Amino acid sequence: MARDYAARCPVSPVRNTWLVAATILLVAKGIGAQKVRVEEELEAYPTESVDLRCQFIDGGGRTKLTQVSWIWEPTDGQRDNIAVYHPIYGQSFPNVAFKDRVAFLHNSLENPSIRISKLRMSDAGRYTCEYATYPSGNEQGTTTLIMLAKPKNSAKVVTVQAGTKSVVVAQCEAAEGKPAATIKWLASVGGNHSTSTTNGPDGTVTVRSEYRLVPTPTDNGREVTCMVDQKTQERPWVYPVKLSVEYPPSVSIEGYDNNWYIGRSNAVLLCLANGNPPPTTITWTAASGALPDTVVADGNKLMVKKVDDAVNTTFICEVKNKLGASRHHITTIVIEALEDPPSAGVVAGAIIGSLLALLLVVTLIAVLLTRSRRQQRRGYPSSGDSIATGSGGSNGGDYGNKARLLFSGTGNSSSKNGTGANNNGPIYTYREGCDATGTLTEKANDYHHHHLHHSSTGNPPSAHDILLSGEMGEGERRKFDLDDSMEEEEEQYDRFGGVGGSGNMLPPAYHVRRGHGGEEEMDVYLDDDMESQRDGSVISRTAIYV
Repeated sequence: MARDYAARCPVSPVRNTWLVAATILLVAKGIGAQKVRVEEELEAYPTESVDLRCQFIDGGGRTKLTQVSWIWEPTDGQRDNIAVYHPIYGQSFPNVAFKDRVAFLHNSLENPSIRISKLRMSDAGRYTCEYATYPSGNEQGTTTLIMLAKPKNSAKVVTVQAGTKSVVVAQCEAAEGKPAATIKWLASVGGNHSTSTTNGPDGTVTVRSEYRLVPTPTDNGREVTCMVDQKTQERPWVYPVKLSVEYPPSVSIEGYDNNWYIGRSNAVLLCLANGNPPPTTITWTAASGALPDTVVADGNKLMVKKVDDAVNTTFICEVKNKLGASRHHITTIVIEALEDPPSAGVVAGAIIGSLLALLLVVTLIAVLLTRSRRQQRRGYPSSGDSIATGSGGSNGGDYGNKARLLFSGTGNSSSKNGTGANNNGPIYTYREGCDATGTLTEKANDYHHHHLHHSSTGNPPSAHDILLSGEMGEGERRKFDLDDSMEEEEEQYDRFGGVGGSGNMLPPAYHVRRGHGGEEEMDVYLDDDMESQRDGSVISRTAIYV
């Protein structure tokens, strides 16, 4: 518009300039303010690129855009143009610091966005997009560029010597970060820390922290942890360090058990040293001077090949490191050998064997006594009884130990010599005696010992004849089995004078009961376990002999 006016009315150049300025001023007074759209704040990292966007918003569409400029205002500096665009004269980059690093994204006044590459920490500041318009005048919008820098984190231990003053034992650093980092310590050693910051020329900040304590030997190897927190980190940076406290060595001797007897072999003493730095030399000596001939030193070991009177002395272990030396001693006392350990083992084995043998003998005797007792209960002759004599071993007894009784199961007492084949058959008895020459003979049996007065004529038949006789009924030949009641009867026998007792009750192998006629009847269990004797007779192992 101003150009058209000047073309129609030719005037001097000075007058023309004034008229253009006046026209722009008048138009600006009659038009409302325009807006420039930009981003308020951006964050970027060094060596990266960033796009600064700018757009003119024309509400009425009557504003004429003449030129656009990007103006950089550093944090602590002055404003300076870094990029200019004119639709006729083109692009311009007047600031040398941004040469070859800034460029327009579009050749357009309506969208004059720029890109800054190869960013530096010093590029941080305010970037203003400013329009020269007609008739409203200049319009602008500002973007703040914040440069971020990830800190270079590190932590290290400081080697110190044990003492009584507080000293720095660990350091932690977050260097060249933006914004400034925060450092914390995690420790259980009871120290404290101090922190300092240093600003760099490019706007970065270096933060340092030192951990202090009064070092002691027990603090050596303990752990403290440095933790760095900063905006550019996704999580805190954590780094543990182990303290290094130097101190002179401490020494102790182990291995002596107060049992160094003469003749003992391969006794060993150990010299245990604790120091930082580790001991460099370990020396063994004896209080009397040189080590005995039977002793060999190997590092921290002192080996005694064979204990004798020469090792009845005091041994000294001395340890050194760069901070000093320490020693420890122990006195070994040699005693007389009470017994040879191998012979002691033989004696112990002999004692144990003797005890086992004695236990075996006692068990055998108990078994034999129990068996003999049961045999006596069931009527077996004991080893001291004679076959030809009575149970007492006397030749003059009225009864031998082979006198056998055979009774019917439930026979009628009125039939003493019955010959019928029924259950009331005859009762036969016999016994073995001896004559003057000691020869076994058979005699007629009497029953005065059991108060049974059954008369008998002639020689009684043998047991074999009785068992095979047709005169006996099925009841006489029926075999009786000894059941569990036998044990109860034996117990009754013991209580009422069975073996060695004085009772009058009959043995449990038979029963005496009274019949209807007042006479005594006896039942005997017959077992099929028959045994032949030397005299030719056949007897049962479980029968009762009186």
